[in-house]
Amino acid sequence: MERITDWAALWRQLVEVRDIRHAQDPEGSGDAWRERARGFHRRVRERWTRPDSSRDFLLSQIDGDTTVLDIGAGTGSWSILLARKARQVTAIDPSPAMLEVLRENVEAEGLDNVVIAQGAWPEAEVAMHDVSLCSHAMYGVADLPLFVRRMMAVTRRRCFLLMRAPVVGSVMTQAAQRVWGQPHDSPNFVVAYNVLMQMGIYANVLMENTGAWGAWTNASLDEAFDETKSKLGLMGPSEHDSYLRGLLDEHLTYQDDKWVWPPSMRSALVYWDARS
Repeated sequence: MERITDWAALWRQLVEVRDIRHAQDPEGSGDAWRERARGFHRRVRERWTRPDSSRDFLLSQIDGDTTVLDIGAGTGSWSILLARKARQVTAIDPSPAMLEVLRENVEAEGLDNVVIAQGAWPEAEVAMHDVSLCSHAMYGVADLPLFVRRMMAVTRRRCFLLMRAPVVGSVMTQAAQRVWGQPHDSPNFVVAYNVLMQMGIYANVLMENTGAWGAWTNASLDEAFDETKSKLGLMGPSEHDSYLRGLLDEHLTYQDDKWVWPPSMRSALVYWDARS
């Protein structure tokens, strides 16, 4: 009989590997986004110039009486979008650098219905809201069931998770399969959806209609190789080195003075009724 995967444990393991790679900056500020928040915001705004089914659908769920909780709000793109239609949005994020940019963006929009708070989920204390949203901000939380239960506890109507969905057969899925014996190299939609099912939550899914995300790039194949090993937690020489180099040689292409990965991610909007 096939062994049943403990998806919550797999999520935790993937987060722990990610945490090793994303250690706090050496200066000890405790804010990994200190030097990157504004660049992050520019990239989001560039990506948002294209139509997006996730944004359209979420807006269709909001009216002038709706209160929204934006968990891991970052620089505020979702908070601002929803605040233009909702009665009130609470934007919460642990990063002072992100919140600094968020405040500037809210002020530039002239919005007075966005409440901004510093805090990490699921520890943060907030009031009840009609709708809760977390867009790509759950990947650093090891206990996904607790994360979800806290969302549901403060949500009257509907919970939304926006997550990356790996492309089948991508370079990193092949690498993870070889090294770890399973195809997930990082926390993602597939793992999370199975966690929800094991919690008894049978969520709806809307796949973003913009296609695969833009491709990663590296200055050299050696750099790509080092990053791949780092993502997989491989330190020093490994029995997998020859395979990984061959995989990169086969799939990466040289364009405009850099090595380009094939597109490997899409985005999935997962949602369910909090009180069902």
